[in-house]
Amino acid sequence: MPEKETLAKARRDKRECKSASTQAGEFVHEQIEKVRAGKHGARSAKQAIAIGLSEARRAGVDLPPPKKGKAKESTRKGAQYAHEVGQGERKPVRRPKVARAAADNLKKEPTSTASPAALSRQSKNAASRRTAADRSAAARKGAETKGAAARSAAAKKAAETRARRH
Repeated sequence: MPEKETLAKARRDKRECKSASTQAGEFVHEQIEKVRAGKHGARSAKQAIAIGLSEARRAGVDLPPPKKGKAKESTRKGAQYAHEVGQGERKPVRRPKVARAAADNLKKEPTSTASPAALSRQSKNAASRRTAADRSAAARKGAETKGAAARSAAAKKAAETRARRH
């Protein structure tokens, strides 16, 4: 169950006309924090992201499931189900609460799966599967949704990063 704060952030993103993936990012971020705190087990960064996206769909973010051939059929089915639940087209099946034994087992799971290095590896890997034109278009679209102050802050941050690296 997502926290109230996460739901509020996602709603704010929606009001600001930000994309569904940006809204879903709030849920992914929460999931990563849970893995780092040992409240949730994930064997990889990709799994933590998938759990966050599923939560976002169930919470009503209009994030469509992946297209045929883009993901495993079982993954697509699960995403389709979560999307329908979130859009009110289907009643969710109630699952039993996590028992203490299960919660204790989660504490034994590695927290390094959500480390900055692991997330960086995952995002670089995902970006490498996209074309340069696609990445550039996404960056341009992202810049449009920022205000002047946010654009200026982002430019300053980028300049500082470049200065640090060279």
